Amino acid sequence: MYKDRILLITGGTGSFGNAILKRFLNSDIGEIRIFSRDEKKQDDMRRYYKNDKIKFYIGDIRDLSSIKNAMYGVDYIFHAAALKQVPSCEFFPLEAVKTNILGTDNVLTAAIEYQVRKIICLSTDKAAYPINAMGISKAMMEKVFIAKSKTVDPDKTTICGTRYGNVCASRGSVIPLFVEQIKQGNSITITNPNMTRFLMSLEEAVGLVEFAFEHGQNGDIMIQKSPACTILDLAKALLELFRADNTIKIIGTRHGEKLYETLMTREEYHVAEDKGDFYRIPADKRDLYYDKYFIEGDQKLSKEEEYNSNNTRRLSIEEIKEKLLGIDFIQNELVGWRE
Repeated sequence: MYKDRILLITGGTGSFGNAILKRFLNSDIGEIRIFSRDEKKQDDMRRYYKNDKIKFYIGDIRDLSSIKNAMYGVDYIFHAAALKQVPSCEFFPLEAVKTNILGTDNVLTAAIEYQVRKIICLSTDKAAYPINAMGISKAMMEKVFIAKSKTVDPDKTTICGTRYGNVCASRGSVIPLFVEQIKQGNSITITNPNMTRFLMSLEEAVGLVEFAFEHGQNGDIMIQKSPACTILDLAKALLELFRADNTIKIIGTRHGEKLYETLMTREEYHVAEDKGDFYRIPADKRDLYYDKYFIEGDQKLSKEEEYNSNNTRRLSIEEIKEKLLGIDFIQNELVGWRE
């Protein structure tokens, strides 16, 4: 499937981009193109990997012409470029629109023009019942790729997406913040102790994208079944791992935060297909002539529940510790700390 193919990763210098890169670097793939705005991060990756399979392209998904510069000959795209920080997007919502919505449209426009075989767009649990600018922009990103998927030639191009929860220790996430606070002897700052979040490792996030790549059809959104934990239990688990006695300080919910996150809405759950460890949410294939599809009211929809971090399996502190110990970042931070 990947032999001698060309893979383009937008936002490829981020946590997910590096994880995907490591997954494919030793495969028989022909070339991996890293597309991003940050020349410093690209230079760091170039020096770290020292691999001729990796090609670097400076550009911005907001600029269609810069994307086209990296698109020639590409077979597959993992579209990870995005503005992801919830508070930042609350203060600068139009920036989220420009990157997450219009930027995605640019990537897909270029991909369709160059007849890229398959594009996987990465979304987030914040796109389901969104209340903040980041989630709303990601929800619109999903609508953009689903709409585009309806107009492409399915024999030439497939466009689908993934939606996942918090990726443990990804750049800008809460785990690195907690670890830094522990090591500096400061209080661990928690917004709300009862707040729940899905927990996924980077490897699981990569596995979800691979599953979507292998099984996704045009317009699909793929979701991985994931456990969750409270933010308080996450902080306690880290304190136990680091054998620390830092105090915990409640600071209140930040701009745009939810008490819990939703991976699949009630409406999506109604049509979703259970794929074992995953769910497939197929695109709505109807056109605008709704009278053709009129049916009697379906009582089942009103009885369905959404799939969220409050009703999924809740991890114990011991299970959180076990999950954390499987993360390279935590292992590296623990080195020398306990001596």
